[in-house]
Amino acid sequence: MRQAASALSTKGEDPSLTAMDAFMLAVVLVALAIFARYLKRKHLVETLDRIPGPPGYPVIGNTMDLVHFKFNLTNAVASWTAQYGDIFKIWLGNVPFVILTKPEDLEILLSSNKHIEKAELYALLHPWIGEGLLTSTGKKWHTRRKLLTPTFHFRILDQFVEVFNRCGELFVKKLLEQKEAVNVHELITLCTLDIICETAMGTKVEAQNDATSSYVTAVHKALISFHQRTMKPWLHLNAIWNMSSDGKNFNSAVTELHKYTNDVISSRRKERESRRKDSLKTDQDLGLKKREAFLDQLLDASDSGADLTDTDIREEVDTFMFEGHDTTAAALSFIMYNVAAHPEVQQRLREEMFDLFGDSDRQATVQDIQNMKYAERVVKESLRLYPSVPLFARKMREDLPLTDGYVLPAGTNVTVSCLQMGSNPKHWPEPEKFDPDRYLTENSSGRHPYAYVPFSAGPRNCIGQKFAMMEMKSALSKIVRSCDLSLPSPGYKPRIEGQVILRAPEGVFLKVAPYRAKA
Repeated sequence: MRQAASALSTKGEDPSLTAMDAFMLAVVLVALAIFARYLKRKHLVETLDRIPGPPGYPVIGNTMDLVHFKFNLTNAVASWTAQYGDIFKIWLGNVPFVILTKPEDLEILLSSNKHIEKAELYALLHPWIGEGLLTSTGKKWHTRRKLLTPTFHFRILDQFVEVFNRCGELFVKKLLEQKEAVNVHELITLCTLDIICETAMGTKVEAQNDATSSYVTAVHKALISFHQRTMKPWLHLNAIWNMSSDGKNFNSAVTELHKYTNDVISSRRKERESRRKDSLKTDQDLGLKKREAFLDQLLDASDSGADLTDTDIREEVDTFMFEGHDTTAAALSFIMYNVAAHPEVQQRLREEMFDLFGDSDRQATVQDIQNMKYAERVVKESLRLYPSVPLFARKMREDLPLTDGYVLPAGTNVTVSCLQMGSNPKHWPEPEKFDPDRYLTENSSGRHPYAYVPFSAGPRNCIGQKFAMMEMKSALSKIVRSCDLSLPSPGYKPRIEGQVILRAPEGVFLKVAPYRAKA
């Protein structure tokens, strides 16, 4: 009996059985994980099948539809909206997107403190801007948003008006030097780049005087290459992207941009340390303290104990550069077009400027910019028709019921189409008409607050919208006080295309002449 018991005991401790048990357990766990993934995918597909949309092909989804539209997502979304209405789905490869334009649905999505994660495509920006405020999520986003919100308070933004004025004056000068119809987008892009470099980093790149500088060229290359990647699903794969010509252009441009930003951060740290050691305060020091760039405020936060490394600081500065440069340039070029196309609007703008400045040529103050009420309505109306960011997207981590019985299932990328919302006659009577007075209180009462979201809305709205509005109103003021804008030919209208931002591929051409007030 003892021998039998001993044999059984030895058998029970056989390591080969223990390994077999572990293997079987692993097989069961893998099988359960695969089954759970299958059920999750099944739920996603079945839920999405209830939402209308263009039929797709296995594996490639609706990629061929984009090929048909020559990767012009603006035209594609316009066509699908006309066919399927306020909500529809598409597949980019095996990744689902639901496009929304109904204000009631947008309010459910954008007002939520839970559904704030950006869509998967935003990860393609990580090589450039890392996980800054635009692309981060969860605790990191909440911490950064709380840290950065005070830096965009009006009291902080006031100090940048001098930069707006100086760069705007040079822009007007360059504009008036043109003898024929000029592509205003090219010139205003250089102006906004000068503004963003000085306000974000405290450095002057002199883009308006040297459009061929390495930094200016790198910004342009990075934006163009990134657009190509977003539109072509096969370029989303890093291996293919890095071998492509666009990928190589993007990577070399990002290397140049990071080097520049890193050098500026290092230089600024040394300057700050030098000032700390020097107890004598010069007038120049006082001037630097009076106007601090966005970078300086991040360094202040870092010195005060905030958990910000130099890489973290570079992420936020690069994010500000990315979001606040080309978007504002696109907006201003379309604002100028709309002013040129509507002489009565141009005249009313001049009347407002005369009320504020009279015959003087003094610089605009913060108070002046705040008092530009009609100019603000002109900016808003132009953004309705030509939103700088025509599409932005979120990633759903759990199901979200919408109106009309639809549900956004977990795993879906949800895209908001600002361009289509702005042309919806349900919310904008005569949507093709340019009418700044739509935003007067008596004309906007009853309009759904989420019918107009060019800066997004809710907890993850654009943190820099006050900065952008001040910059655009300042530029518009300088333009109409000095220039007379007109179309290059009767009925001219720039062709638009939704890339990373909404732009006119061939440019926005206008005639510009000096403005002389009538005696």
